[in-house]
Amino acid sequence: MTLIGEGWRAGGLLLHISSLATPYGVGDLGPAAHRMADFLSRAGFHFWQVLPLSPTAPGLGNSPYSAYSAFAGNPLLISPDLLVRDGWLTSDEARAAELPTEGPVDFERVVARKEALFDLAFERAETRLADHAGFQDFAWRNGTWLNDYAFFMAAKNHFGGAGWLGWPEELRRRDDGALRLFGLRLARPILREKLTQYLFFSQLTEFKELLRRKGLGLIGDAPIYVSHDSSDVWTQPRLYQLDEAGRPAALAGVPPDYFARDGQLWGNPIFNWAEHGRDGFDWWKNRLWRQFEFYDWLRLDHFRAFAAFWSVPAGAETAASGSWRPGPGADLFAAASASGPLNIIAEDLGIITPDVTSLRREFGYPGIRVLQFGFGENFGLSTHAPFRVEPDNAVYTGTHDNNTTRGWFRQEADELKRRQLAELAGGPVDEENAAWALIRLAWFSPAALALTPAQDLLNLNENARLNIPGTAAGNWGWRLSSPSSLIDDDRLADRLAELAALSGRDNQVHPNILTY
Repeated sequence: MTLIGEGWRAGGLLLHISSLATPYGVGDLGPAAHRMADFLSRAGFHFWQVLPLSPTAPGLGNSPYSAYSAFAGNPLLISPDLLVRDGWLTSDEARAAELPTEGPVDFERVVARKEALFDLAFERAETRLADHAGFQDFAWRNGTWLNDYAFFMAAKNHFGGAGWLGWPEELRRRDDGALRLFGLRLARPILREKLTQYLFFSQLTEFKELLRRKGLGLIGDAPIYVSHDSSDVWTQPRLYQLDEAGRPAALAGVPPDYFARDGQLWGNPIFNWAEHGRDGFDWWKNRLWRQFEFYDWLRLDHFRAFAAFWSVPAGAETAASGSWRPGPGADLFAAASASGPLNIIAEDLGIITPDVTSLRREFGYPGIRVLQFGFGENFGLSTHAPFRVEPDNAVYTGTHDNNTTRGWFRQEADELKRRQLAELAGGPVDEENAAWALIRLAWFSPAALALTPAQDLLNLNENARLNIPGTAAGNWGWRLSSPSSLIDDDRLADRLAELAALSGRDNQVHPNILTY
């Protein structure tokens, strides 16, 4: 049974929270996010899609797909303005953390200033946390992941940022005595980490409720893999393919494809699927259902790996030397959906074989189509061509891994692709109107859900690209140029609302219709 009702159509925006413009050097869950929700409501959208909100690692390029935990939230996205409003900080303390609103995120400076704010909030609140009902309830309900995560981060900071393989052996292997000893020694920083997570999820809950009041749904994003240097791997190493020393025995990635001629070597450890199966996939069930506390839909990244995954030998220089291995298949999703259906959008891009499509359709999960991929020599047969996109899909003009549409038109679209786009658009197309042409094609396509990145709404060129797959540096830092950029564009909001109405994607339908 499909999760998308017959005849249902909606539109959405793809914009990561960090890309909002704020006075603190990075987007957050505060006033700018709330004002963007107003814009989306005026523009006739149903959904806001974000990237993973997990805590990012500076050593891994601050990628939201490489996190210290699959369960925790990213403290950088906490709004200082809301902390002032709620009494955790003073306005002077928040102002002292301000950074330029223009330009990409300077992650090093943002981390330093926000961590200083969290120190101040903790010092002010520490003696009151034992009697703080909201904090105590949060800590109790989330103890299954929060205790390990807070310990992991406190220990990591204590050892100068070293990965857990660089910790003392007894702590590395989680000896009970070592856990007790360091638990006492690090009691204050552990409590501080718990408070920071409480602040993040309090603001995320408020944000989700705000969207709901405005008739908007939130689409989240879950990477399939976790980082080796994470609380998940340190806590339950048996769930991953590791050698006796705790190092990855095999690495995750993808074979050569559209994005990279040598494939992509991500470096994440591969799951030990046999162990997950013996546990009844409890870790996955907990992870997925935790996500659905906040998201109406969840984009499940690299869905094809659940059917078969690309395993690269440890020590390989590129992903090209990998090979396919069988994934958990239907067993995982049958176990996870035993408590109810999962509103999953399956990211089924790349090398897709019939077993991947069969798995997706068995559980009624929408797939993903990207219009930029549809043009070229196989235009008439491409499943990404706007007229061939099937209703049980989410269609994008481009994703966070693509060039902006203006950049694509300038740099990647040859004469054939440009001619095909002009034919579909019904008139001349150049870099000034290519993005709007793709947005219109997405909205008028048969897909139940159509989405576009904010960069395409603003008709930005390749300099606004968020990520270039296969590159380690310079990604994830793009931000809107000012707090009012896009948010206060009433003419664009009206134009989008007209398009939504004309294409049958107006926002009169509440996101609840997506669920059983």
